[in-house]
Amino acid sequence: MKPPSLTGGGFAFYPSLNKNNARIALSHRKRTRACRIRKSAAELALMQRANDMTLRVHQAVAAILREGISADEVLDFTDTAHRAVGARRGSTFCIVLFGPDTAYPHGVKHPKRLERNDMVLIDTGCQLYDYHSDITRTYVFGEASARQREVWAHEKQAQRVAFERVRAGMAAEEGDRAVRDYLKSVGYGPDYALPGLPHRTGHGIGLDIHEWPYLVGGDRTVLDEGMCFSIEPMLCVPNEFGIRHEDHAYITADGSRWFTQPAKSTDDPFGLG
Repeated sequence: MKPPSLTGGGFAFYPSLNKNNARIALSHRKRTRACRIRKSAAELALMQRANDMTLRVHQAVAAILREGISADEVLDFTDTAHRAVGARRGSTFCIVLFGPDTAYPHGVKHPKRLERNDMVLIDTGCQLYDYHSDITRTYVFGEASARQREVWAHEKQAQRVAFERVRAGMAAEEGDRAVRDYLKSVGYGPDYALPGLPHRTGHGIGLDIHEWPYLVGGDRTVLDEGMCFSIEPMLCVPNEFGIRHEDHAYITADGSRWFTQPAKSTDDPFGLG
């Protein structure tokens, strides 16, 4: 017998379910959060592999950039590159921004073409057996200005501050607080004000691209071994550019560990020089 549908007429088979309470009955996220928030060694291995794949794609993308290239061309290349390294569904998402567009954390409706000395921001990921990767790299196409180098360095230090702060036994929000305290000390913010960090420092990841815990004020989740999250305290400077260094980390008994090593420098973001 075919099982009844929980989204259609099958509610007739379950007197306790109807369309008025289906949202409550089918809302599983809070129930499964405790099971999913800590990853096993096998899950961590899948996520490591997925992140390794996406980092290789980032390196390939940087090699094909040229003046005049469009964001759509980079999007298409990124998807093809993800498939080439083993992601059957290609890119699960991809944001490509150049120049002043990089100051918008989630992209713009009509992205500009690449020009010499533009800031480049590429945020992409894939899935491996349903587990997500998610990496952002930001660098200059051409010669970086003193201003670009300064903000890039502040962003790198902000990411380092969060990574060094998060440990088992502390509340997730403390990582975000440490970043905002640092950024305020070097002239950004305060809090969510611009120029500065307009969104959370990080999000959990696993079977969903965004899941618990979140490195943000108000999330008092106590961090524990096996919890995974992004560290991406983006700096936005309106009308100039934005910089986001995003890598993911997981909690171990003796601190945090990166899935991928953060960007090395403005001139050599992938450490290949």
